[in-house]
Order: sequence, then C-alpha cells, then structure tokens
Amino acid sequence: MSLNGWIILDKPLGLTSAQGVAAVKRIFRTTGMPIPRIGHGGTLDPLATGVLPIALGEATKLAGRMLDAAKAYDFTVQFGSETSTLDAEGDIIATSDVRPDAAAIQAVLPRFTGPINQVPPAYSALKIDGKRAYALARAGAEVTLAPRQLTIHELTLTATTPDSATFSTHVSKGTYIRSLARDIAYALGTVGHVTMLRRTKSGPFTLAQAISLDNLAALVQGPSPEQALLPLMAGLDDIPALHITPDEAAALHQGRRLVGHPASNGTHLACNGSVPVALVEAHQGEVRVLRGFNLD
Repeated sequence: MSLNGWIILDKPLGLTSAQGVAAVKRIFRTTGMPIPRIGHGGTLDPLATGVLPIALGEATKLAGRMLDAAKAYDFTVQFGSETSTLDAEGDIIATSDVRPDAAAIQAVLPRFTGPINQVPPAYSALKIDGKRAYALARAGAEVTLAPRQLTIHELTLTATTPDSATFSTHVSKGTYIRSLARDIAYALGTVGHVTMLRRTKSGPFTLAQAISLDNLAALVQGPSPEQALLPLMAGLDDIPALHITPDEAAALHQGRRLVGHPASNGTHLACNGSVPVALVEAHQGEVRVLRGFNLD
C-alpha cells in the first residue's frame, strides 16, 4: 500500500520539526508498511506548538507550496525582558520597568498591520556567507541580518495581564513571530520576548485537522492506518481542478505540453477522473507541468 497524503501534526512542545517528522516515521514503521518519502511543510521552533503539515509520498512534491503559504499564530509576549533568542530559551540581554496597558498596546497595532519591514532574529536558520545565523550567534559572532518586506494580514490583541499580552495574527511567508514580538515591545517603549507560540493555521490546514502523536499512534494501529492521512489534494484546496482525458494524462506524465487546450490561464490541478495527475500552469492555450504525481 502506498502512503500519499498529509499528516497534520499538532507538534508538541520541545520537538524540532525534524524530530516531529522522525516521530511520524517511527509510528508508521510499526505498521510494517513501506515508509515513503516524508518531509514537513514549514519549520516550527522547538518552543512552538501546533500545525505542522507533514507530507508523505507524492505529497512531498507540494511541501514547497506549504513553505510559501500564509500562516496564523497565537502568541504571548512577556514584557520587561528581552532574550538573546527572543523567546524563553535564551539569556536575558535587556530589561525595562515599562509595562504597557491594553490601550497602549491597541494603539500601536496598526503600525504592524499590512506591509512592513522586519529584521529577522539573529537566532534563525537564515544563511550569512553560507553559514546559519544561529550557528554564528551561538559562536558569539555579531549577526546582522537585512530587513525583509512581508505582510501582516491581521493582528489582534486577545488577552492581557499586568506583565504580558497575547495576540492572534495571520501573516505572510517569511514572518518571524519572535521579531514581531520584539518590535511591538520596542514600539511600546519597553522590551519583551515570546513565552508562548502556537501555530493555528498553515496554508489550508488548521488545528481542526491536527492530530497529536499519541492519537496518530493509536489510529495507525487500527484496521485502516491510511485513514490517518488527508489526501494529497487537501493541500491544494485553493487550486481549481482541470479535468483531462486519459490521453492528455499520459502526455502530462511524459512531461509533454498540451497545446490548444481551452483551460483558463493560471494554476490548475489536472485530474484524470478522480486521480490527480499533475499541478499545471495554463497560459494562452498551452498547459505545462509544474509538479507531476505518480498515483496510478
């Protein structure tokens, strides 16, 4: 039996994304089924929890789309101390006695909604001269990263305490929530760091579809372990289907283009009946393959 689809893991606290993938591998290995190619669609910090799309088999060809997808998070900022990593894992590097109230916090949020420039955290996986920024930072080097333009689609204050604030946000790819927390604190005349981070959405996937490792282990021990997977097409809910003939499917499988096709311009999921054949791009009557699938 081939495993092609998505496990939407509710990643627990303390695991890296790679360790989450390894844990899913171990669980499926207990079924005796062949382990397909497997990868994740978007890194989560060890101190973060929530939606981690894990692609199996042919779905790994779509993992890059998940990296580029918009994401949503809930996060808490502790005011009064900034850490080297901008989260609870790092050492305190700055302190402040300023504790903003809810009205002050609400007043600065418009500055962080819409297109913004953001400097990534020094402890990130971005590369500087071929080396990871976090490796340089851990070695004591001064890390300077260029600002990047991104979009905060939505940012809402959901709760406050005398020392902290919790937010919900919907952001474009490339957004660092730790940097967003740092910059909100700076705008309020104080410093801060993230103490809670939970991803609630990644692309089309939400917490409603997410499953814990324990529940996944129980499910795959049942009579139909493949039921633990969402279908490959679940990662393409925003892509319109393009129904093609068996001959056209054969041509796309061979990497050939369809010429004179009536498909509207844009990206489509080409299907032969109910079987996904390829992610394709149509332009002026020509259809070419972006990603082909082997699901026959």
